[in-house]
Amino acid sequence: MVKKNEPPNTDPALAKSASGFNPVQLVQDSKAELAKVIWPDRKQLISESLAVIAMVSLSATTIYLVNNLFDWAASKVFV
Repeated sequence: MVKKNEPPNTDPALAKSASGFNPVQLVQDSKAELAKVIWPDRKQLISESLAVIAMVSLSATTIYLVNNLFDWAASKVFV
């Protein structure tokens, strides 16, 4: 419970959010955050992209094979 003689919350983050949406500030903040990002070099980008493609292909193949296994098993059980 808040005591009566305490000052109201003067958090700057709450003051910013209370002022509303500012698209110009959003773009400026987005540019500032993107400047902080450490972007991967071409070699790292290619190697990680190939790893993702390989894992997605492996997962899709596994799901396909398990689906065919269950389809075969269901056809044997529910003739």
